[in-house]
Parts: sequence; C-alpha cells; structure tokens
Amino acid sequence: MDEVLDKAAKLFCQRGFHGTSIVDISDVTNLTCGSLYKAFKDKREVFLSALKRQSDTRGSQLHQAIASGKCGREMLRQALLFYAAISSGEDGRDGCLIVSTTVELGAFDEEIAKIALTSLHNREVLLKRLIDTGIDDGSIAASVDSLAAAKFMLCLMQGLRVIGKTSPALPELEATVDIAMKALV
Repeated sequence: MDEVLDKAAKLFCQRGFHGTSIVDISDVTNLTCGSLYKAFKDKREVFLSALKRQSDTRGSQLHQAIASGKCGREMLRQALLFYAAISSGEDGRDGCLIVSTTVELGAFDEEIAKIALTSLHNREVLLKRLIDTGIDDGSIAASVDSLAAAKFMLCLMQGLRVIGKTSPALPELEATVDIAMKALV
C-alpha cells in the first residue's frame, strides 16, 4: 500500500488533484480501477491517503536531517539543506504536494486546507524551536526574533519547493540557504 500511495503522491505532485484521474493512478500503480475503488472510496480518498503518507515520510526524513546538527544553528541549516536537496533534480521537478495542495485546493476544500495549513504550521513551529535552541546555545544571535525568523525560513523552504519545479542545480539552492543563515547573525 505504501508503494501505491508513494506513486499516487508523485502523480498528484506532478499534475495536481484536478489534473490526475483515477485512470492515471491506475496506470502508474498497475492496479485496476476496480482494485483502487475497493481500497479507496474515490480519488479524493486516494489523495488524502497519499498526502498523509508523504507528509509522514517527509517529516521523518526532515527529523533525520535535523538530528545531524550539533547546535540549534546547525540543526536549522540541516533542515534548510534537506529542503534544498528535495527541491533539486527529479524530486524537485515533481514539486511539493503541500504547496500544490494549498494553491489548488486550499480555498475550495476545508478539510484539505486544514491538513495543508496544519503541515505548514507544524513546520513553522519546528523552525521556531530550532531557532530558539540556537539562541539558547549561542549559535544564533540573541537579538533574532525567533517567530519572525521561523516565518522567514518557512517561506524560504516552501519557496525552494516552488523554484524546484524549474530544475535548479543543488549548489544554487545551497547558496540560497547560506544567504538565509546570515540573517541569524
């Protein structure tokens, strides 16, 4: 099931919810439409399951990246570099399911909008925690407004995902992260 949801998530990232049909999902997963309808009530249910799966997977990967940092500043940098990495190459061209969901469905589907906004809020809370850790351990300047800085870093992370659709090289995105980190001095 995870493989099916991963393939569906990739398709939804590439084409959006409205640009993806149940036949498209059937084709990419090698399941018949009937099998999909036995497992899921409709396309929306496939989408919600794929969104949850991708959110959980990305969250786990992000926490692994953060764990490699030795101080708050380095943990934050690792989080941003993780987003730079998934925003480059083929993965970057696919796009971000949270970004596309927010843009395409956020104003029309209250449940999906809440899921997307919760995901973005959770990322912002995580970023604030990392910045506060850096302020506490001295790796980030005490004068930094952690709430404003967290919002700035969230905008950077989601912006990286949008720019990723244009196939930038990883070194370009890493240079952007380096510039953003200078705001914390």
